[in-house]
Amino acid sequence: MNTLKLDLVIVGGGVAGLWLLNRAVKDGLNAILLEKDTLGGGQTIRAQGIIHGGTKYALNGVLTQASNTIKEMPQRWRDCLNGNGEVDLTSVKVLSEAHYMWSKGSLGSRMTTFFATKAFRGRVEEVSKSDRPKVFSNSKFKGSLYRLNELVLNVPTVIDALRAPVEDRIFKADLNQAEIQIQDQQIQSISFKEHDLTLEIAQLVLTSGEGYESIASQLALEQPEMQKRPLHMVMVKHEHDLPTFAHCIGTGSKPVATITTHPCSDGKQVWYLGGDVAETGLDRSPSEQIQFAKKAISDLLPWVDLSDAQWSTFHVNRAEPKQSSLARPDSAFAQKVGNCIVAWPTKLALSPDLADQVLPLCEKIPSDTDLSPLTVLPKPETAQPLWESEF
Repeated sequence: MNTLKLDLVIVGGGVAGLWLLNRAVKDGLNAILLEKDTLGGGQTIRAQGIIHGGTKYALNGVLTQASNTIKEMPQRWRDCLNGNGEVDLTSVKVLSEAHYMWSKGSLGSRMTTFFATKAFRGRVEEVSKSDRPKVFSNSKFKGSLYRLNELVLNVPTVIDALRAPVEDRIFKADLNQAEIQIQDQQIQSISFKEHDLTLEIAQLVLTSGEGYESIASQLALEQPEMQKRPLHMVMVKHEHDLPTFAHCIGTGSKPVATITTHPCSDGKQVWYLGGDVAETGLDRSPSEQIQFAKKAISDLLPWVDLSDAQWSTFHVNRAEPKQSSLARPDSAFAQKVGNCIVAWPTKLALSPDLADQVLPLCEKIPSDTDLSPLTVLPKPETAQPLWESEF
C-alpha cells in the first residue's frame, strides 16, 4: 500500500474548504482537500452569493457581535477580486457591486438616523431617484431605498477560481468509506483500501457542513455539536431584464424577503428568494410555498408581471455549531479536538475569517512533497446551480 505523509487533510470542498486550502498552501503547509461528491455541492451552491457586511443583522437598531465580526468581509473579498488579496479571485464574475435594502413605505426617522451613525458610515447610503436600479425606478415604488456596501457574486465562478491554483491538491474521496486509525484521540492514518492508499496526517480539518454528522460518528467525536437551520428557498425563472439584489425590510429584525438574480444557461434570469420567505416556509408544501412567495412578491413589487414565470422550491439546511434556541452564530467557528479541527464558516462571506481561525491551530511535520500517489483518486466536478436542473 502506498503511504503518504501530509500536514493537513481538509474534508469538504465548499468555499470554506477551498479558501482554507489556498491559504494553507500559501502558508507552506503540505495540504490536500477531499470531497466526496461535487465541489460546492452542499450549502455553497445553494448560497445567494451575497458578501454580507453585517447590516441585515442590525435591523433592530443595535450593532451586534455578528455585525462587527462580518463588517470587514466585503473589503477582504474586494481585495481578492482586484488581485491584491489573500487568494486570487480575479476570474470571479461579480453579479452586482452592491446589495440594496428597501421598504414598501418610509423606514421612519429611527432607522434613517441609525443608518447615518458613525458605525454604518461608508456601509449604507440612501439612493436618490436618479440612481435607483431598474426594478425600483417604477413610478409605483414609493418606499425607501438604501445601497449597502456588499457584493453579490456568481458562486460557481468562485468555486472555479479557488479550485484553479490548487487543482493538483483536490481529490474525490469519501471519508465515510475510509479506514481510520485513531490512538489517544489522535488520528494516525486514513486508508482507502480500494485505491491502495494510506494518508498519515498531522491534522484533519472538517469543513464538511451537514456531512459533519456522519463523520463525527465515525471519529467518535462528541463535541462540538452541530445544529441545522432549515430553509425552504424559492426560484423564479423569468424573461424580464430586471436584475434585483435587495432585502425588503419591514418592522421586524429580519428581512421580509431577500432577492438575488442569477443568469441561466438559456439566457433567462432567475430570482432567488430567501429571507423570511424561506425561514417561515418549512411547514409549507412546495405548491404552498410557491403560492406564498407569489403573494409576497406581488405585494412587494406589484409592478412586476410574473404571470408567465416558472416557479420551483427546494430545502436546504444551514449547518452550524450548536447554539441555544437555534440562534444564528455570530462568527465563523473552529474547534480542535485531538488533531481534528471542526470548522463551520456559518455563512459564505466568513470563509476568510474561518481560515484565520484554523491556520494557527495547524502544525507542520516532515511530509512527502511527491503527491503522485494521490493520482489514483478521481477528481470532483464543480457543482452547478439548482436552477439549471430544476426547470
